[in-house]
Amino acid sequence: MNEVIQEKLKLLPDQPGVYIMLDRDGNVIYVGKARILKNRVRQYFHSTLKTEKVAAMVANISDFYYIITKSEIDALSLENNLIKKYKPKYNILLKDDKTYPYIKVNLNEKYPTFSFTRKLKKGSKYFGPFMGGVRVRDVLEILNTAYGVRICSTTITDKPKKPCLNYHIHRCMAPCAHLISEQDYSERVKAAIRFLEGDDPDVEKLLRERMNAFAEKEEFELALDCKNKLEMLSKISLKRITALNRDINADVLAYVSNSLYAAINILIIRKGIMQGASTFALDSTTSDAEAVSSFVAQYYATHEIPDELILQEFCEDVLLEKFFQEAYAKNVSVLIPKQGIRKQLLEMAYKNATEYLDKAIEKIRHKEDMTTNACARLQTVLKLTRYPRRMECYDISNISGVDKVGSMVVFIDGEADRSQYRRFRIKTVEGANDFASLQEVLTRRLAKLGTAEEIHFSKPDLIIIDGGKGQLSSIQEIFERSDIHDIDLISLAKREEEIFTLTEKDGVRLDHRDYCLQMLQRIRDEAHRFAITFFRNIHSKRSLTSVLTEIPGVGKVKRRALIEKFGTIDRIMHADVKELAKVEGIGEALANVIKKYFEEEL
Repeated sequence: MNEVIQEKLKLLPDQPGVYIMLDRDGNVIYVGKARILKNRVRQYFHSTLKTEKVAAMVANISDFYYIITKSEIDALSLENNLIKKYKPKYNILLKDDKTYPYIKVNLNEKYPTFSFTRKLKKGSKYFGPFMGGVRVRDVLEILNTAYGVRICSTTITDKPKKPCLNYHIHRCMAPCAHLISEQDYSERVKAAIRFLEGDDPDVEKLLRERMNAFAEKEEFELALDCKNKLEMLSKISLKRITALNRDINADVLAYVSNSLYAAINILIIRKGIMQGASTFALDSTTSDAEAVSSFVAQYYATHEIPDELILQEFCEDVLLEKFFQEAYAKNVSVLIPKQGIRKQLLEMAYKNATEYLDKAIEKIRHKEDMTTNACARLQTVLKLTRYPRRMECYDISNISGVDKVGSMVVFIDGEADRSQYRRFRIKTVEGANDFASLQEVLTRRLAKLGTAEEIHFSKPDLIIIDGGKGQLSSIQEIFERSDIHDIDLISLAKREEEIFTLTEKDGVRLDHRDYCLQMLQRIRDEAHRFAITFFRNIHSKRSLTSVLTEIPGVGKVKRRALIEKFGTIDRIMHADVKELAKVEGIGEALANVIKKYFEEEL
């Protein structure tokens, strides 16, 4: 413990707040909340009982600062925001956490449609989440087949449209063709909603009757389709928890730790039905209660908030109830059950988390070798001036100097952070000059350092260039011109996978099995992929625009409308006249002209 930390520990207040731990390079490596800052922060440096992970973190702390808050609830919210901002190495990070699928219905529409979504917004009704072998698409087809409700996005207008195939195979009542009244359709919607809420037992009878009717008519494909829907229904019914009230919407969350790693399992229950489960692997660098509260704050920023949250006895139930009230204006009952069905569900979640942790340890360790451990080793092998926490890699893509683009990909602690990726259109370079293009991209990138924009473009620890000594030298010129001395610079040559640095005369070659080299290859390949994707998009749109300019009657506004509707030249070529005519400003006459032009071209 250095003198700076010793003096700061003496000045800690006995108030709630957030503390931020820094390493010797000034990187934020941990963010935590505390009811009493003085007590919590001192524990890290004075306590002799530390887990291996906590001991490793403390060994890397060179400084810290804190922010006092009005309450522990405010501290929890601020902690969550700072974790999102800094992505600290030792915090729980739910990276690339998937959101579950739901069925959405907007009851404010005249003829509501049922659709698939992963985003929850105000103004619509949602059912789900769906997981554990139950596919949203299958449930939508059940609604379509049994109740004849819409699952398409067709706009219903005052002018009736021609019924589609779903009408002819008895899956939709074609409100778009005005073949059903608003009142009759509303009754079907109500019945479909009752089914989604688990309160309509007639759907099985409806599907079985249709299956038999189709079989009698020897429409065997339609009969088989009904049979598949019946099998899906049985899957859903098996998930109902008989001892649990049908109105219960609860998440059951269990936490397990082995002092090195931890896991959290969530069981999701909606309308008394077990929708499924999800498990997260975590680093164990804090107390169990803090780990759970931090996880809850991050998880429910992107997931549906239940009416009940069932937790273990060590969790901070009152704190979390207040957190949901203040952060989301929602009353959530945070329960710590002692017996009954909720206790059994908690034990099930605990068992899932334990089993996952037992099986996942080797996978977690391998991930560490491929990421943070590879970063630490890279610093040693290449004699970098600092730990390469934020690595940026650049690549250029073009064909014969046309549509030149550059890409910047960002890896934090050895893992891709796609929210930080950036693309560049080359503005000043003529022809196919990758060296000059790289110089332009890096000049524009480095110009953001020390400005207000740095909050969105954090300073990198290491910049990686795809190429050999030539590319490295061209960027070194930019560094010298910009007077930059505290960012490491290397290049990776593809042919021999040689690494070139500014400090070594010869290239460094690593064994192809070395995790450092594999990490650099991942970054380089990702930069190349990102650049190629951007180039293809630009090149395709430019080509599409130039082709459309040759069609009589298709001006700038109509070209834009066609591009927005279809996206690619191939889709426009293969669209029929009716599809083309639906585009704003086109109409049937011009649609025929466009179709004829492409038929002649093909």
